[in-house]
Amino acid sequence: MRTLRILAAALVAACLVALPAGPAAAHGGKLKLSVGGDGAGGVTVLAVYSDGHRLDQPVRLTLTAKGEGDRTAGPVQLEMAGEGQGFYSSGPLLSPGRWRVTVTAPAPYKTSATATVQARAAQTPPAPRPVAVQAGPEDRDRSGGGWWTYAAGGLVAVALLAAVPLLLVRRRRPAGPGGPTA
Repeated sequence: MRTLRILAAALVAACLVALPAGPAAAHGGKLKLSVGGDGAGGVTVLAVYSDGHRLDQPVRLTLTAKGEGDRTAGPVQLEMAGEGQGFYSSGPLLSPGRWRVTVTAPAPYKTSATATVQARAAQTPPAPRPVAVQAGPEDRDRSGGGWWTYAAGGLVAVALLAAVPLLLVRRRRPAGPGGPTA
């Protein structure tokens, strides 16, 4: 009876290992897409499974947009951004104005999300203000006098290379009184 249970458990385990689960099956097969603007002319998308876990593998999300005055953008394939799992970014894509953006995911997810995005012209950060710095005595003339420092270091290295073999070689003492004779 015990052997039968062990064999049944092994058979079930082998079946579970042999049947590959699709990536969508692991999380219920649905994606939730959150679409928004990046503060300039780009679009960001956060893709999570229906159970709340972030998308942990690349999916080919496609973006299309319609703007004021019959302007269109896309279709554009979004690339995964380096900000984290499930995060996608279009980069600068939209001209300033109001856009209706739709992002779609292919099978097996077959999901889409639409959002209104206000695109703005990209801002450049202000130039940093110059800061007055005074050099202290230890900071002065770092470039001057450098050649003699290297020369002194070279002389020390040569002296060490010459002294080490002399210290490692044992001297033979001549046989003294009471020592072995030939």
